[in-house]
Order: sequence, then structure tokens, then C-alpha cells
Amino acid sequence: MSIAKPGDPLPAPAFATIQPEPSGPVAESAAARVARMGGNVPAPLLMVAAMLSFQLGAAVATGLFSRVGVPATACMRLGVGGVLLLVISRPNLRRPASELVWLLAFGAELAVMNYAFYEALARIPLGVAVTVEFLGPLSVALVGSRRLRDVLWVILAGGGIAIFAGPSSHGSLDPAGLALAVLAGAGWAAYILTAQRVGRSWKGSQGLAGGMLVSSILLTPVAAGSVGALAPGSGLEILALGVLSTALPFSLEMAALRTLTARAYGVLASLEPAIATVVGVVALGQSLHAADMLATLLVVTASVGATFDT
Repeated sequence: MSIAKPGDPLPAPAFATIQPEPSGPVAESAAARVARMGGNVPAPLLMVAAMLSFQLGAAVATGLFSRVGVPATACMRLGVGGVLLLVISRPNLRRPASELVWLLAFGAELAVMNYAFYEALARIPLGVAVTVEFLGPLSVALVGSRRLRDVLWVILAGGGIAIFAGPSSHGSLDPAGLALAVLAGAGWAAYILTAQRVGRSWKGSQGLAGGMLVSSILLTPVAAGSVGALAPGSGLEILALGVLSTALPFSLEMAALRTLTARAYGVLASLEPAIATVVGVVALGQSLHAADMLATLLVVTASVGATFDT
């Protein structure tokens, strides 16, 4: 069981946007632009670039927490990202009520996932937060399995989280931060299941664009109560957050998915916790210790193992 397959309406671990190929004149022109952007760059490099872009967006977000607040940062990221994707996908919102209800649930899950993840980032290192959150899609990949060897992947992933939760060279990590990362992972798992339903009704990135706007609206009351003053230059950071966390990784993944097999995609996507750890060290100056490396390696190995067991 892989976490996601190219062409399936499942979210990608790097950005959570695996959707069916767009259809219609507008969608086809958008897909063509994405393909031209990818050019002759190998698909694995495009995938790594997409994950790197998303994690750099998370790094930008941490710089906004102290100035505008975590809820406002999450709200603005989803709002800006949703608008950017709306420009690309141009969805038709004249839909049956049942489809709009599913979109509302989709947006609520996005709100929980992003808000909890950013709250976790405010308390624990980026690599730790992403690794713990990654248990969400990994659980979806393994749920219902009756194969004995899948128990090994569960044990490996659980061992990695146990290392983070126990004493390490960081000292004890903030329990609230770990709990919030788990909540983000649960939101991610629910989002994956809902995305299957939304992806059947909304082509390409249309469902994601609508869901992101819904989530930003849902977070607005919380964000309004905690937002701080926007310093000069914050507008550029917010725009960069939307581009790095949404438009750019989505476009790169869409280009990569044209040639990647399901197994190759799953293996590459499993590298996200490792990439997040590197970004945390390089971009945020967060410390990297042997225990962190071991814990991340265990979770990545569990994800790769689950992918190869497809």
C-alpha cells in the first residue's frame, strides 16, 4: 500500500495535492504551462524541489509567528495559496449541495491540519514536526492491512516517535508541540480520505483551491483575535509563503507526476521528513542531533517499506 499514486485523488505528502489530471480547455492550458515549466528536468528532481519549496515555506511561516500570530499566519497562507490556485484552476462553483458540503468538510480538515502544524512549529523543530505529522498518511497507507510484515513498519515508525517523545540531546521536547503535530497528522489522514471524494467531483486543483479558501474563512475569526501588527515587508513574506507552500510545489509535482510511477512517487515522497530536518538546520539554525537523525530515519524507512509493499 503506497501513500499516494499519480493520478489518484489523494494528497501528496509533499504538498497534499495529488488530484486527477485537469480536463477542459482552461485546465489543459494550465497543465501545458506546468509541463513547460518542468521542461527536461528529471521527475525526481522536480519532486525534491517541490518538497524543498514546501518546507522553505514552513520556514518563512516561523518568521511570521511572533509578528502576526500563528492563527493569522495559517489563515493568510491558506487564503493566499487558495487565490493563487483559483487563478490556475478557475473552478465552477455552481455545484450540487452535496458536493459543496464535502468541500466544506475538506476545508475544515485543511484548517485543522495547517493550524495544528503551525502551532507545533512554534514549539518544536521543523524536522520533528514534519516527521511526527507524517504518521497521518503512513497510517492511512497501513490501515486495514493484515500482513505480518506491515507490523514492522508500524514498530519502526512508533520507535521514531518514541525517540522524539523521550529525553534527547534537545532536552525534553515540548509535549504540547508533539501533541499538536500528532493532531496535524490526524487532520492529514482525514484530509486524505475526504480528498478521495472531493477529487472525483473537482478536477485538477479545483477542489484544493476551494478547500483552501474555505479553511482560510474558517480560521478568520481565530486569526482576527490574535493578529499582530504587520511590519513593512510582511506583505512580501506572506506572498512568498503562499507561493512556496502552494503554487510552486503544486506546479512542480504536477510536472513530475507525468512520468513518475506510483512506487517511485511513494519512495520520493517518503523523504519529506529528512528534507524538513535539513531545512530546519540550514534555514532556521535548528540543532541536529544523533537522536533526531535516528528517529527521522526510522519513520522514513517505515514509509519507504510500506511503499515497496504495494
